Amino acid sequence: MIDLSKEKLELTYPCVWNYKLIGLSEIGVKTAISDVVLEKPHKLLPSKVSRSGKYQSFDLELIVHCEDERIMIFESLRAHSEIKMVL
Repeated sequence: MIDLSKEKLELTYPCVWNYKLIGLSEIGVKTAISDVVLEKPHKLLPSKVSRSGKYQSFDLELIVHCEDERIMIFESLRAHSEIKMVL
């Protein structure tokens, strides 16, 4: 098995980056995005709804200008109360 934890992702910035967001509602996910991404241009597309209908997933696409920004957005979304998971 290959251990990818020691590999560093090499990207050319700025680049388009996609986050998969899972939350309880579209309104909650949109609130989280406005709190974290602010006025930054982005696309939010609905993805799937869980079998029970409790969770909804969305694809968030935006341009990131550096690795620090990419990671900061990930961590901020992950810590937001309206987001259950970020992939």
